[in-house]
Amino acid sequence: MVTLLLPRGYAGSATLEIKRSVFRAEIARVDDEDAARTAIAAARRASPDARHHCSAFVLDVDGAQPIERSSDDGEPAGTGGMPILAALHGSGLVDVVCVVTRWFGGVKLGAGPLARAYGDAAGLALSQAPRVERVLRPRWRVHVSYADVGRLVDDLTTRGLTVEPQYGADASLLVTAVPGQDVGELVASLTQGAAVVETAGTVAVESSLPDRA
Repeated sequence: MVTLLLPRGYAGSATLEIKRSVFRAEIARVDDEDAARTAIAAARRASPDARHHCSAFVLDVDGAQPIERSSDDGEPAGTGGMPILAALHGSGLVDVVCVVTRWFGGVKLGAGPLARAYGDAAGLALSQAPRVERVLRPRWRVHVSYADVGRLVDDLTTRGLTVEPQYGADASLLVTAVPGQDVGELVASLTQGAAVVETAGTVAVESSLPDRA
């Protein structure tokens, strides 16, 4: 399963002005609910002169439904947090928080236009953000003699595999495969069957996606 995220450490923003009200959307990658709430609080502290700081976040949960929260922060019910959450859903991203800060311009927008403004501001910030994909890949532990470690690491890395040497009473390599590769068969051919290969679970691998036009 492929999961879409913002790059680690990414924070972006976008601003819209509608009938003199200014909507600034800020998005960031977060790892848990505490981090999401910290980002929301930081946006509030940064702009104490703004009337509203509506927000939403979506957090991935292994083997369960995502955690989702939204807040209208004093706007009419359903006009702030829910449109932002809908924009997050539309982006396909998880582990993401969005805060839309509004400076009131003196003209009431009405529920429909207000909801569209919050959603459009969030959508604009999301549309400009880079993406990474997270994929679970299988790992193997390869037990090999110390004399063969260097050669085997070179042979595996040149074939595109990620290798982490580990040293103790004996030498072993943690090997992460690329799709379609049979690590057991490959190691057997490279060592004439001398290495012992065993499964070692999975690991999450993140890679950047091409920029979208």
